[in-house]
Amino acid sequence: MQVFRGIPERARQSSVLTIGNFDGVHLGHRALLRLLTDKARALALPATVLTFEPHPREYFAPEQAPPRLTSLREKLLLLDACGVDCVFVARFNAAFAAHTAEQFIEDVLSRGLGVRHLMVGDDFRFGKQRKGDFAMLQQAGKLLRFGVEAMPTLELDGERVSSSAVRAALEEGRIDDAATLLGRPYSIAGRVVRGNRIGRTIGFPTANIQLKHRRTPLSGVYVVTIEGLGSEPRRGVANVGVRPSVSDSGKPMLEVNIFDWNEDCYGAHLRISFVHKLRAEMKFDGLTALKAQIARDATLAREWFAANPN
Repeated sequence: MQVFRGIPERARQSSVLTIGNFDGVHLGHRALLRLLTDKARALALPATVLTFEPHPREYFAPEQAPPRLTSLREKLLLLDACGVDCVFVARFNAAFAAHTAEQFIEDVLSRGLGVRHLMVGDDFRFGKQRKGDFAMLQQAGKLLRFGVEAMPTLELDGERVSSSAVRAALEEGRIDDAATLLGRPYSIAGRVVRGNRIGRTIGFPTANIQLKHRRTPLSGVYVVTIEGLGSEPRRGVANVGVRPSVSDSGKPMLEVNIFDWNEDCYGAHLRISFVHKLRAEMKFDGLTALKAQIARDATLAREWFAANPN
């Protein structure tokens, strides 16, 4: 899959295109991407995604924007796995936000991306003050000779599959529901960095996963699997949160106690998949109480794996 930063002045080739943030690349996204790739193969053109960095809601109202389900890197990996050929990552800034709907169609879709066929939801809005809509795209398509197709939303058990629904499930601790909407367990990937080594001093060393400035859509203590340390996933227990018992920084961290693993893994890129929630994050009075609770968490996690071997 090819990844391009920004929109070219003029497309080098035509494209079958869809547009969106694709946060989480959930089952609804994947259904759309299957239709996209099928159409692209039929027209012998690249299946192309236009996405934005940052998310427009992060640009317009950063304090109100929801936490991301996936980092840009994770999203690109998931799009690649869905068979997408090209991704254009548009920098969403003041200049991009100032595009009128007409300019967006002319400069971005027609000239910059060479759209031959466009697939979007029938509620898709675009351009300055969100004045562009599906009907405008249909009219433009007739003039500029590109097809426009509305994509239906996907529902599971009467619920619309959406990034918001996944976030709500994670926030409420409904891990299985989130996995159903995603089509896979929710995961966070990142590089192992050095921490303050408190876990090692109390007998429970942890791998600290770098979250940078990222807010997470879930918090608490979870049963997890870990990929990136050998050919088979390993098992463990993880804490996602601000670690109130050992820090007052308020900075979120992902700490993973990997069962039966005693080696350093600094610098490794791991994927942590959350399969069951044990409890909410808590503050303990001292390291002795924290150590006792971590031991209980590890026991419960091992018992869960024994009861759920697959």
